[in-house]
Amino acid sequence: MSTLSIRIPDSLHRAVRELAESDQVSINQFIAHALTEKVSAMKTVDYLRQRAAKANMADFDKLLAMVPDREPDECDRLPSEG
Repeated sequence: MSTLSIRIPDSLHRAVRELAESDQVSINQFIAHALTEKVSAMKTVDYLRQRAAKANMADFDKLLAMVPDREPDECDRLPSEG
C-alpha cells in the first residue's frame, strides 16, 4: 500500500470529514472510495471509446447519440431536493 500526501483547501477537508463521519468510515476510506469511483468512470469512458473505434465509429459522440433520450427508471433517479 502506498502513502500519498496532498494539500486541499480547508473547506474541502471539512466536507470530506463530515461525509466520512456520516458514512461511518475513516477519511482515508472515504477518499480511497472516491478515487476508485473516479478511476472507474474514466477507465469506462476509455473502454467505450476503444469499443467505438473497433466498431468503425469514427466519433464517440455518434455512438452516444444512438442511446435513446429518455427519463431514467424510477430506481435510477437522483433524489429530489426539497
